[in-house]
Amino acid sequence: MMSNFSKFIQIGSILLMLFFADLALAVSAEKLNQESDKTLEIFRNEITEAQIFLDQAVGYLVFPRVIKVGAVIGVEAGEGVLRVDGQTIEYYRTLAGSIGFQFGAQAKSIVIFFLTEKSLQNFHNSNGWKVGIDGSIAIIDLGAGKTIDSQNVKDPVIGFIFGSKGLMYNLTLEGSKLTKIDKSPAG
Repeated sequence: MMSNFSKFIQIGSILLMLFFADLALAVSAEKLNQESDKTLEIFRNEITEAQIFLDQAVGYLVFPRVIKVGAVIGVEAGEGVLRVDGQTIEYYRTLAGSIGFQFGAQAKSIVIFFLTEKSLQNFHNSNGWKVGIDGSIAIIDLGAGKTIDSQNVKDPVIGFIFGSKGLMYNLTLEGSKLTKIDKSPAG
């Protein structure tokens, strides 16, 4: 007879395998750009001050779909684009792991704004940028009834997490590693 813990680990392993299978079937550069455009449109529709941040940013990352799965061990990953002057210049993967009580899956979108040249250059010149070590991202909390006073945002890097669907809830990017990936136009 299999213990509950063993069943839990088995289910977690299956979820993680499905998750990594999804990564192995990563989308093409063209599809990632299209999904990023859709994500930015949703961002503009859901966040009143979105255009202000898009206009003020020297660059921004868009991760249309970041998936987190967990069963004791959690893994979170997604692919996105770095845009400067509204044009995609590079592609990135976000990856994070965690250990602890967790079970389920979650999908969310993330947009990260670099509001200074220095913050963008530090990110762009890194060989894998780990949130909390190589730089910090101020997460904007958009709870019910809250608005953003864009005039008082002083952080050089800010992030928005939205469209969260699933059984987990996590409004942090702490520990996430953002790594440049090669995306040829065909795939």
